[in-house]
Amino acid sequence: MKITALDRILLLVTGLLAAYQLAFGIEGVSTLPAIAYTIAFGVLLVAGLLLIIFGFEILDSPFVVIVSTIIPLSLAAGLVWQHLAAFGNLYLIFVIIGFLAIVITRLIPTPGKIPTIVLALVHGVAGMTIFLLPIILSIQGKTSSVFSLVGIGGALIGVGGLLLSFLKAGKPILSREMILKILPGLLLLMTLCFVIGFKYG
Repeated sequence: MKITALDRILLLVTGLLAAYQLAFGIEGVSTLPAIAYTIAFGVLLVAGLLLIIFGFEILDSPFVVIVSTIIPLSLAAGLVWQHLAAFGNLYLIFVIIGFLAIVITRLIPTPGKIPTIVLALVHGVAGMTIFLLPIILSIQGKTSSVFSLVGIGGALIGVGGLLLSFLKAGKPILSREMILKILPGLLLLMTLCFVIGFKYG
C-alpha cells in the first residue's frame, strides 16, 4: 500500500508537534524525566520523517518492532521519574531489561511464542503506565484534569505499538491495509494528546 498525500500531511503535522514538544514541552522538569521525554519525542519525530520520505515500505525493516518500543518505554520512564521518583530506578531496570529482551528475541531466532509474549508483556506494562498514571494523578488532584490526555495518548500509543509489532511479527491483529490506513491519523491524535496534556496538565 502506497503512502498518500494526506498520509504525508498527517505525518508532517505529527512531526511538527513532536518537534514543538522537544523544543518547548519539556521545560521545567528535572534531568532524568527530560532525557526520557527527549528520547521518546525525538524517536517519534525521526520515525515520522522516515515514513514521509520512504513511505510505508520502511515498516518492513526488522528494526520497526525495536524502534516502536523505545517511544512507550521512554515516555513511561519519564512519567515515573517525574511523578513517582521513589520507583524511578526500579522502573529503569524494567525498561532496560524489557528493551534488551525485545532486541534479543527479534534479532536472534527464538522458538515458539516467546517473542510475542515478551513483546506483549513489555508493551503492556509501559502502555498501562502511560495510560493509568496521568489519569490517577488527575483524579487525585495532583495535576490538572487536562493531564489525563497524556493517559489517552498512552492508550493510543499502546494500540499503535501493538498493531505494528504484531504486524511485523507476522501475526497481525488487523489487516496490513487497515493498519496502514489508520496509522498516520493514530500517530497524529496520539501526539496531539501528549502535547496538550503535558503543556496544560
